Amino acid sequence: MLLAALLASAATAAPACDPVALDGRSLTLAQVESVARRGCGVTLADDAMLRAQRSYDLLLAYARLERPVYGLNRGVGLNKDQTIFEGSEISAEVRKLSEQFNRNLLRSHSAAYGAESPQDVTRAAMLIRLNTALFGGSGMQPAVLRQYAEFINRGITPVMFGEGSVGEADITILPQIGLAMTGEGEAYYGGRRLPAAEALRQAGLEPVRPFGKDALSIVSSNAYGAAVASLAALDAARLLTQADTVAALSLEGLNGNLAPILPAAQAQRPYGGQLRTAQHMTAMLQGSSLWQQDAQRPLQDPLSFRTVSQAHGAARDMLDLLQRQLQLQINSSDDNPTVALDARPPETAQPYERQFYVTEGPVRGAVLPSAGFDPSGWALPLQGMTVALSQVAQLSTQRTLRLTDPGFTGLPRFLSPGNGAIGYGPIQKTVSSLAAEIRTLSMPMSTDVQPQAGNIEDVGTNAPASGRRLAAQVDRMTTLLAVELMHAAQAVDLRIAKQPDFKTGAGTGALWREFRKQVPYMAEDRRNDVDIVRAAEFLARGRSQAEAGATAR
Repeated sequence: MLLAALLASAATAAPACDPVALDGRSLTLAQVESVARRGCGVTLADDAMLRAQRSYDLLLAYARLERPVYGLNRGVGLNKDQTIFEGSEISAEVRKLSEQFNRNLLRSHSAAYGAESPQDVTRAAMLIRLNTALFGGSGMQPAVLRQYAEFINRGITPVMFGEGSVGEADITILPQIGLAMTGEGEAYYGGRRLPAAEALRQAGLEPVRPFGKDALSIVSSNAYGAAVASLAALDAARLLTQADTVAALSLEGLNGNLAPILPAAQAQRPYGGQLRTAQHMTAMLQGSSLWQQDAQRPLQDPLSFRTVSQAHGAARDMLDLLQRQLQLQINSSDDNPTVALDARPPETAQPYERQFYVTEGPVRGAVLPSAGFDPSGWALPLQGMTVALSQVAQLSTQRTLRLTDPGFTGLPRFLSPGNGAIGYGPIQKTVSSLAAEIRTLSMPMSTDVQPQAGNIEDVGTNAPASGRRLAAQVDRMTTLLAVELMHAAQAVDLRIAKQPDFKTGAGTGALWREFRKQVPYMAEDRRNDVDIVRAAEFLARGRSQAEAGATAR
């Protein structure tokens, strides 16, 4: 349970983790996190590697039919009409031409910029691209897949700049991983930043030599965007649980009403996420004085207190959709062209359709131009999640401000302890600034893409940028919730001083007591910035402990 982790007073070392078995079909978001953040290794299922080998063989069999294949014997983008090699045999000369084309593709497409991608995101991107290739649609050499696994298992993490993708495959970012696997660029290894060639040497690995469609398969994937989104979604889930608990403590600070979260009220409009939020809050508040009648309690509270289950619940519902779509993304092929093993042409297939099939020989199937690289299926829920978190932030902001108003709480203005103390007046500017940042990060951007590649690539989703925005929201919201927690705890202290028989709930009381070990009661004015840092660290530490517990299961 997150509350137990939230209230732990000291971080514990994460237990050793077993390798994640990859089969291209069953990778979970929790496993992505265990590899990315806890350093777990991977193993490659035999049947998945056989599928990858057959996919590679089918791709070459199709090329031997002297049919054009995008990114294999023809160029990419607007250069799709340029021939890389011709003929039905993969001669030494053809291999040389193909390897040169692969090098050129990786180098030319490496066009990212900005801040370095965090190492956990880069590890997650390698893992996701490896697993989606094991699905069987990429046609990559098995040697390249084994290199991904070696990088993950030996702790080689390419230095990767994380901006520059329009979210229609991360073709400007992922080449940095491919180049590192060939010995170009830089990588982290053994706690040091090294030339990639040196990292390979120290790890006892040989550079790979991309051939055929390897380079295109390395770059034409949404693995980076999916990595950012997957980790941010997991963090957002834990943040929402914390937001419930902080809101429940604020309700006690307000001396507010439980009626909106009671089962009878919830049953009137039983959205799934809303019910889960209400049940969580009522569990936290068991034993609270809010369950007792109070003549001083107003009939109804401000909407920021009344609608917590609706807003937090809607965010949970959006998060459920996002996680389901990401789960599909990381266990399927987004390759173009895609290799469809064992596919057979329908009996009614016309010549146009039949041209994509290999119908004779030991490996059969199809090699088809595809638009599987479009991630709209999860990019739109991802963008929706940033809007949902902005709504959660709006409620937290308004609850914090209402707690400083004696007209709502019956407590001193700005929760001042008296004796001439100013209290929490000036910190309202901090709250307003955080709310504005979080709201700005929710602005839609999925359609803000300019045509590229000679106007043939004329749409996009900006999925990686939306993922980074969600991650940034989680960071800002941690601080915003930390400030609300400071106010809620102070309000509870003042309420108990005013009403000595006032009791907190089992869960909210545990939160309040543990928080006070880190941020004591404000008995006189002191530096709020120091308290904000301590409060934010308290929440972040609780999430990190919950993360370790979740990935260990």
